[in-house]
Amino acid sequence: MTSEAIEAPATAKTAVPVDTTSISAHQRRKLDRSPRSQIVVTGILVVVALYFIVPLYWVVIAATKTTGALFSTNGFWFGGEFALWSNLQQVFTYDGGIFVRWIANSVLYSGVGAVLATYFAAAGGYALAKYEFRGRQLVFGTILGGVLVPGTATALPLFLLFSTMGLTDTYWSVLIPSLVSPFGLFLCRVYAAASVDTTLLEQARIDGAGELRIFHTVVLRQMTPALVTVFLFQVVGIWNNFFLPLIMLADQKLYPITLGLNNWRSQVDRLPEFYQLTTGGVLVSVIPLVIAIIVLQRFWRGGLTEGSVKG
Repeated sequence: MTSEAIEAPATAKTAVPVDTTSISAHQRRKLDRSPRSQIVVTGILVVVALYFIVPLYWVVIAATKTTGALFSTNGFWFGGEFALWSNLQQVFTYDGGIFVRWIANSVLYSGVGAVLATYFAAAGGYALAKYEFRGRQLVFGTILGGVLVPGTATALPLFLLFSTMGLTDTYWSVLIPSLVSPFGLFLCRVYAAASVDTTLLEQARIDGAGELRIFHTVVLRQMTPALVTVFLFQVVGIWNNFFLPLIMLADQKLYPITLGLNNWRSQVDRLPEFYQLTTGGVLVSVIPLVIAIIVLQRFWRGGLTEGSVKG
């Protein structure tokens, strides 16, 4: 065998170098967006932002006006007497400060309901994701069916059930239904299956940790983004809930803020000054939700990077 034949395979192996620069540049060109697509996306985002911001802006402007100025001036700009502080004073002092009671009720319903609903959703989702037991898929399928059922469809059956138990027109009639969140349980199940490391659970069991301790010290920390998401959904949903308190409650002292504001709004035809009370009350009712989202946002971001893998 000649020396040329021996050297041929070695030459063939190193004949074609790979141009990594051209490949990376091609990939970058594929990722780059055209100016037209950027304009379209930005325009859609602006429209969506305006859809949510404009009603809030109108509420802020309307809360600064008297009843006469509310209908005689441009609704999207200040006009007439600046009556924000007097309107807020009327909101908090009318009928012996009943509005403060409504805020406290809403904080109770949404705060307690959201915390317990998030805890139950986390426990149920973790169990469905990490434990093997008979009927697990049936339970999960039932939960998925519960996600598809609107709350208004279950309000009347709940009223009949609570009426039989003698719990209507009590705090329990609004609190107990708020403790169940099919969507929250579904979200926690999916998130636990993807983020909770089974090896870490086994190591904790080998170290002698019980199941409850593992859940509270290991699992809940890894599920932080999902828990914050479920909590925010529950807070907003319970805070804005109207139909369930409407059919469950008759005592104004038990009203949440949504039902109380609707009670004021229903009197504007007879007493036009209730316009000022309603717009001022709506402005105040938005503030706790804004604060909750701003405060919880940092926990949301922190949880997203908490389980990241370091190189």
